[in-house]
Amino acid sequence: MPAADYYKILGLNKSASAEEIKKAYRKMAMKYHPDHTKGDKAAEETFKQISEAYAVLSDKEKRKQYDTFGSSGFHQRYSQEDIFRGFDFGDIFKEFGFGGMNFSSGGRGGGRFAFGGDPFRGRARQPAQTKGSDLVYELPLTLQEVATGANKTIRFQHNDQSENISVKIPKGMIAGKKLRISGKGENSPYGGQPGDLYIKSKVLKDPVFSAKEYDLTATRDIRLSEAILGTKISVPILSGRELSLTIPPGTKHKTRMRLPGHGLPHMKGSGRGDLFITIHVKTPENLTEEQQKLVRMLADTGM
Repeated sequence: MPAADYYKILGLNKSASAEEIKKAYRKMAMKYHPDHTKGDKAAEETFKQISEAYAVLSDKEKRKQYDTFGSSGFHQRYSQEDIFRGFDFGDIFKEFGFGGMNFSSGGRGGGRFAFGGDPFRGRARQPAQTKGSDLVYELPLTLQEVATGANKTIRFQHNDQSENISVKIPKGMIAGKKLRISGKGENSPYGGQPGDLYIKSKVLKDPVFSAKEYDLTATRDIRLSEAILGTKISVPILSGRELSLTIPPGTKHKTRMRLPGHGLPHMKGSGRGDLFITIHVKTPENLTEEQQKLVRMLADTGM
């Protein structure tokens, strides 16, 4: 089952203030509190859900983790015990004017709702030890480095200190692709394994090529006469070489021509993307008298 959306449960959006979160919880708690629902199991389950949502969203650090990693990622890091650690619903309910709540022993903030048995029955238990937070480092790469691979040294902050590490960037690490460096994230606050460091590719703008995933696009200009009669042009590829491309007679402005296998290499496995050449037909703006005469002669032929 997909993990619950705490904001949706409380009828809020992600920009909600602390006061709005408290107000939404109070309103729903008044409706679904067991003192008011008299044994309604569905209402009891809703009350447990809104209370769990409030325990997370009213805590700055837990809310930050929830917003960063999403519901599924958050629950990989926080067990039910972690969610309610340091939180005292007794004080909250007294403030809201509820009575008759019973909490199991276990210290301030460690208790569970005692009504109806275990409030989290039927939900998968998470390990008590939670993994530390992952980090993401955005690494700028040129298209040439994406094409050939590269060795990079990066400097990053984790656990309140700086560290330099060498990273081997494989071929085909296009924009958005990530490498995982195990154990180089933040330490776990509860004694679990440290998080991981993810190196995320950010491809720099290139003066010749634009990239979309593994495909490349370049633009080449030709004259109007070349578009009409056809021609051959030289086009660049990332290796620095040039290829000959035949432009057929009657080629239209912004025609895209495909050169298979001359794009970026795939990150995993064999194969490459394609290179597309966009043809721009240049229309002359200032004709000489002789050129004007020739164009009129062409017009007279019905061209």
